[in-house]
Amino acid sequence: MTGVEASAGREATAGAVAAPQWLADAVIYEIYPQSFADSNGDGVGDLAGVRRHLDYLEWLGVDVIWFNPCFASPFRDAGYDVSDYLTIAPRYGTNEDMIAVVQEAGARGIRVLLDLVAGHTSVDHPWFQASMNDESDHRYVWSDRAGDTLVAAPGSRPGWYLKNFFPEQPALNFGFARLTPDEPWRQLPDAEGPQQNRAALREIIGYWLDQGIAGFRVDMAFSLVKDDPGLVETTALWRELGEWMRGAYPDAVLIPESDELRTADAGVRGGFDADFSLVIHDEHSALFNNGGAGILPWQESTEPCYFDADADAADGTRAFERFLSLWNLHPEANGADRLVVLPSADHDFSRLVCGNRTREQLPAAFTFLLTWGSIPSIYYGDEIGMRYLEDAPEKEGSIWTPKYNRAGCRTPMQWDDSLPNAGFSTAPPQDLYLPQDPDPERPAVAEQMDDPQSLLHFVRGLVQLRKSTPALGTRPSRRLLAVGYPLVYLRNETHLVVVNPLRRAARVAGELPPGSAVRHLFGNGVTVDDVGIHADGSAAGSSNSPRPTRSPRPTRSH
Repeated sequence: MTGVEASAGREATAGAVAAPQWLADAVIYEIYPQSFADSNGDGVGDLAGVRRHLDYLEWLGVDVIWFNPCFASPFRDAGYDVSDYLTIAPRYGTNEDMIAVVQEAGARGIRVLLDLVAGHTSVDHPWFQASMNDESDHRYVWSDRAGDTLVAAPGSRPGWYLKNFFPEQPALNFGFARLTPDEPWRQLPDAEGPQQNRAALREIIGYWLDQGIAGFRVDMAFSLVKDDPGLVETTALWRELGEWMRGAYPDAVLIPESDELRTADAGVRGGFDADFSLVIHDEHSALFNNGGAGILPWQESTEPCYFDADADAADGTRAFERFLSLWNLHPEANGADRLVVLPSADHDFSRLVCGNRTREQLPAAFTFLLTWGSIPSIYYGDEIGMRYLEDAPEKEGSIWTPKYNRAGCRTPMQWDDSLPNAGFSTAPPQDLYLPQDPDPERPAVAEQMDDPQSLLHFVRGLVQLRKSTPALGTRPSRRLLAVGYPLVYLRNETHLVVVNPLRRAARVAGELPPGSAVRHLFGNGVTVDDVGIHADGSAAGSSNSPRPTRSPRPTRSH
C-alpha cells in the first residue's frame, strides 16, 4: 500500500480468518462520491474534489476512506449498476485519478476501500449485452417463464432474466445450490457460467488491489448463489476467493454487506475480515432509526430506537436490549474478538440528524460509536451534523418504494457558509447533483473548525482519544453497568463510558466497585460520586484511572 506502512500481521479471531491489525484499529469514513466535493463546476462530486480535501480527513483522524461505487455506470441506481468494473466513471475522473487519490491518501496514512457490486451488473454491461442475444451464454440467470423477480428479455434471446434489485440490474449467474425439475434453467455453482463469473471477480479484485486499493466492501455479498439454504455455497465461494486474495495480497480486506437476519456466522464462514452492521436492518435501527427515510419495505412501522432525544425510558431500554441481542450474535457465533463495523449512517438510510434528533444529541451518539468496541464508520457530513432532508427529490433510483427515499441522506457536503452551494461546487444551484440543505443555519466544516466547542471538534477529539487509548478499541473487554438512560459501561475494566442521548438529565444509582476512582478524560455533563452517576441532557463522556491492585479503577467518558 503506497505511503502506508504494512500491517504488523493478521490477528485471528475464533473460527475466523486472521484480520490485519490495521482494520481492527480503523476509523472508516464513507464518501458518497457524487456529493463530497465538485472540482470542475459540473455540479457532481469527483475524485479531484476528494483530493482537495484529504488534508481535512487527515486532520479529522480517519484512516480509511470507503467509496461508494466509482465504476462506469448509467447511474440508474447511483452507480450500483456497473457497466465496467475496470474503469472509473467519467463523472468522477479517470483510473489515474483514483490511483492519485490512493497514493496521496496513503502518504497521509489513509487507506482506500472500494465498493464491489459482485452479484449483478447494469443491463448496459457488455456481458449482458452479449448474453441477451446469445442463448448459449450463461453469465446471467435466464428463465423460460415469467415470475416476480424475472424481467422480459430485451434482446433477441427469448425468455426472462433474473434481477437482483431494480429491473436494470440483472443477477450474475453464480449458480443455484439446488436443482429442481420445475426450473430446468438452474445451474450448479461448478457449471461453466458460474465459474466464468468467479474468475471475473478474481480479475476485478486483483486489478484494483494492484493499483493500491486496500480492499473492498462487498455489496449484497450473500446474494450470489441462489436458493442456498444456510448460505453454504455462497460462503464457500467467498472463502475460496478470500484465500486466493490473502495469498496474493496479504494486507487486503473483504467486508460484506451483512444481513444478521439470515445467518450470523456467514461472514466468518465466508472468510470475510469483519461483519457489517447494515443500517437498514434492526441491529443498527434499534440504535438510530428515528424515521427519516421512511418505512422500509419489510417494516410495518418504525419501532422506538435508543438514541431518541425524547424517548420513554422503558422504550429506550427495550430498544437497546433489542440491539444488544443482535449484537451478541456476533461473538456468540464467531468468537469474542469478531470485528464488526458499526456506521453512524450510510447512503441508504436517514442520517443521525433526523426525526426529533438534532445536533445536540450527536455527541452522545458519537461517544457510543467510538468507544463501544466496534469499527466505527462515519458517513460524510455526520461529523458536522448534516441533516436528512425529507423533501429531497428523487435522484438516480433513490426512491425504492413510495415510502422510502434515500436522496435525503445524499445531499452535498457543506464545506463553508458561502452561497448558494456551501463550498461544494461553483455550478448553478439547479445543476447540483442534489439540492443543498436550504436551512440558513445549516452546519459547515469551516465554521466548526473555527469553533473548539463544535461537534466537529468533539468528534475529532473522540477519534484521537480512541487512537491513543487502546482500552477503547475493538479488542478489550466490555462490561455493561447500566442499560437505559444513562447507558454506562466499562472498557477493559479501566475506562468508564457514560452516554445520555436524552434532552433531559438522567441518573443511575449505585456505587462503583470498591476502591474505584475516576479521572475525567473526555466529554462533558457527567458527574460520578459516591451514590451514582448523573448525566445532564445530551451528555456523554469517558474517564479512566490507573488499574488498582485490588479492584478495578474505572475512568469515565462523556
